[in-house]
Amino acid sequence: MMCAVPTLMPTAAKVGRQQTVRSRAVRVAAKPAVRQFVASAFRTNVLSKGAVAKRASVAVRAQAPVKADEAPAVQEAPVAKSAVAKVVPAVLAAAACLVAAGPASATAATVVAADTAWILTSSALVLFMTIPGLGAFYAGLVKKSSMVSVLMQCFACCCMISVMWYTVGYSLCFGAGNGFIGDFSNVFLKNVTTASVNGTIPEALWVLFQMTFAIITPALMIGSFVERMKFNAVMTYFALWMFAVYFPACHMVWGDGLMAQLGVLDFAGGIVVHITAGIGALVGCIELGKRKENVMAVNNLMLTCLGTGMLWVGWYGFNGGSAVAAGSGAAFAALATQISAATAACVWLLQDIKESGKSSLLGMCTGSIAGLAAVTPAAGFISPLGALCIGAISGVVCRFFSFTVKEHFDYDDSLDVFGVHGVGGFVGTILLGIFGNPFFGGFNNVPMLTQTGIQIAAALATTLYTAVASYACLKLTGLICGGIRVPDEAEVGGVDEYSHGEMIYVEEPPVLPTVSQAAPVPAPATTNIPAN
Repeated sequence: MMCAVPTLMPTAAKVGRQQTVRSRAVRVAAKPAVRQFVASAFRTNVLSKGAVAKRASVAVRAQAPVKADEAPAVQEAPVAKSAVAKVVPAVLAAAACLVAAGPASATAATVVAADTAWILTSSALVLFMTIPGLGAFYAGLVKKSSMVSVLMQCFACCCMISVMWYTVGYSLCFGAGNGFIGDFSNVFLKNVTTASVNGTIPEALWVLFQMTFAIITPALMIGSFVERMKFNAVMTYFALWMFAVYFPACHMVWGDGLMAQLGVLDFAGGIVVHITAGIGALVGCIELGKRKENVMAVNNLMLTCLGTGMLWVGWYGFNGGSAVAAGSGAAFAALATQISAATAACVWLLQDIKESGKSSLLGMCTGSIAGLAAVTPAAGFISPLGALCIGAISGVVCRFFSFTVKEHFDYDDSLDVFGVHGVGGFVGTILLGIFGNPFFGGFNNVPMLTQTGIQIAAALATTLYTAVASYACLKLTGLICGGIRVPDEAEVGGVDEYSHGEMIYVEEPPVLPTVSQAAPVPAPATTNIPAN
C-alpha cells in the first residue's frame, strides 16, 4: 500500500510550492485542449452521467442470452460501444470547455474542493500558531512586567506582515523575477482573481496560506530579544528583514528560484523559516547585548504549556498543509510531525532527569518544539522511522546548543530561538538528505550523498547570508529609531509601562474601611470611687 506514496508526495509538494498556474495558462489552443482532455478522460476514466449509463447498459446486454449464430457479433459489440461511450462524452466535454467562459470553466476544471478545504483549515492552524500560540508561549517565560510587550510584538507583527504580504511580499516571493528575488508584476495582488488557480486550489488561498508562514517567521525572533528592545525598533527591524532575508529566501526555495533549480528540498520551512529566523535572532541578541538580569524568569508555566499545545496542533497545518493537497502526502507529513515532536520531548526529558534528577515541564515543552522545527523541512520526504530518528537527534543537539554552547559563548538568546529553531531547522535540513532516502523508507530518489551535500551547502549559504543581512538591518534600524535598546531604568522596571503604558496584571490598591465599616471603639474602663 505504501509503494505509491513515494512517487506522489514530492510531486505534490513541488507543484504546490513552485508553480503558480493561472487561468490564462489553462486556456490553450483548441486542438491541444481536445487532445489533452480526451487523453485525460481515457486515463482517469472520467465520463459523464450519460456515458456511465451507456456503459452499464452495454454490460447488461453483454450478459443477456443470445442465439448461437449471433454470438460473434455480441462478443464484439461491448468493445465497440464502450469505445464510443468513452470518446463521444470526452470530445463533447472538451468542446464545451472551449465554448464556455474561459475563467469559470478553467477554475471548475482544476480546483479540488477537498484540497481547498484542507488548505483553508491549514491556513487557520498556522495563523493560530502566532496568535495566540507563540505569544502565549513566550509571555509565560518573561517577567510579569514584560508580558504585554511580548504579546504586543506578536500581534503587531501579524498585522504588519499581512499588509506587507498583500502589497508587495507575495509578488517578490512568487513572481517570475530572477534566481534571487521575484518581481513587481503582482503587487497588490493585481493578477489574483476568482479564476486564478494554483495547482488544485484557488490562488487567493495560496496567497493566504503563504501569508501565515511569512507572519510567523519574524515573530519567532521576538524570543531572543525580549525585555530590552524598543517596540519601534522591533517593527522596523522586522520590516527591513523581510525585504532583505525572507522574501529572497522564499523565492529561491519555493518560488522556483536558484536553490530550487539546484535541487534543494525544503518541504515546509526548515531553510525559509527556521534557519533564517534562528540566525536573525542570534545576530539580534548579540547586537543588543545581555539583559541586566540575564535569567529566564518563568512567571506562568501554565501559559507556556498551553502555548506549546497550540503550536503543536498548529504544526499539523504547517507541515500537513504544505502538501497542498488532502491526500497521502498530508497524512504522512502530519504523522511525521507527531512522531518527531513526541520523540524529541522524551529525549529532552530523559536528559533533564539524568542531569537534575527531576522531570521538567518546561524541558518537555522546549523539546517538543525542537522536534517540530527539525522535522519541518523533511516532513513530506521521510517515513515514520525517519521522523523518529530526526526527533531523537534534534532533542540532543538542540539541547546542547541551548545550554552548553550558549553558556560557553555567553550570548543572551533569552528564550532559545537560535538553539531550538535555528539549530533544529539546520539539523532537519541536513538529515533530510539521509532519512529521505528510500534506504530509510524515505520518498526522495536522489542519491543520499548527493542530496545531503546539496542540503548542507544550502543550509550554510542561508546561514551566512542571513547573518550578514540581519546585521545590516539592525544597524539601519538603529539609525532610524535612534537606538534599538530601551533605557536601563525601563529594562529594570519592565518594558510594558515604558513602551505601551499597560500592564498584564493591574494591582489594585488596598481598600481602606469607611467610617461606617470601622469597628466600634470600646469605651474606656471606669473605676467606681466610693462616696465619702
